[in-house]
Amino acid sequence: MELQIIRAHEFIRLGAKGRFDLKASKEALRTIALACWKRGINQALIDLRALHPGPKPVFTPQDLATLVKTFREIGFTHQQRLAVLYGSDPHHRARQFAFIARLKGWKVKAFGDFEEAVAWLSEADSALATPVAMQEIPIRQGKIMKAMAVKIAAKAEPVLHSKISVKSSNRPVASPSRLSP
Repeated sequence: MELQIIRAHEFIRLGAKGRFDLKASKEALRTIALACWKRGINQALIDLRALHPGPKPVFTPQDLATLVKTFREIGFTHQQRLAVLYGSDPHHRARQFAFIARLKGWKVKAFGDFEEAVAWLSEADSALATPVAMQEIPIRQGKIMKAMAVKIAAKAEPVLHSKISVKSSNRPVASPSRLSP
C-alpha cells in the first residue's frame, strides 16, 4: 500500500496575526492532493498529532465544511480514502471534519491511533484485490418484447437429433438398447 502522509504544518496556514488562513490552507491542500493524484495514490493520512489545541477551536464548523468542499474542487474521487489522525481533539473538530466529509459521500475517518488509521486505509487495497461477486440483474421485458419472443418461438422448428455412431475395429459398436439402464 502506498500512502501519502500529510503533516499539519504542510497544509494548515496561519495569517500574520496567528489566525487560521482558510484560503492559504485550501491552496496547500490542493497542492498536496494534486501530488497524490499525479503519483496515483488513493490513500492519505493527515497527521494532526503535532497540533496542541488551545481553549478555543482553531476551525469553525464553516471552515471545516469549506475544507470538505475543497475535495470536490481539487478532483478527489469517492474511491480515495483519507484518515485524519489526531493526538488530542477536545473540540471534536477532527471528528466533525470526518463526519461532514462522510455526509458528502467521501471516505474520511478520524482516528486517535496510528495503527487503526493505517489498518483502515489498507482495507481499500484488500477490497480492490478481492473480486466483486457477480449478481444477476433482471431484465424487464415489455409487452412488445414478450410478443416477439412468442412469435419467434412459434416459428422455430424443432432441432432434429442426428445419430452418432462410433466405428472401431477392436470393439463391437454399442447398441442403444445396451446403453439404457
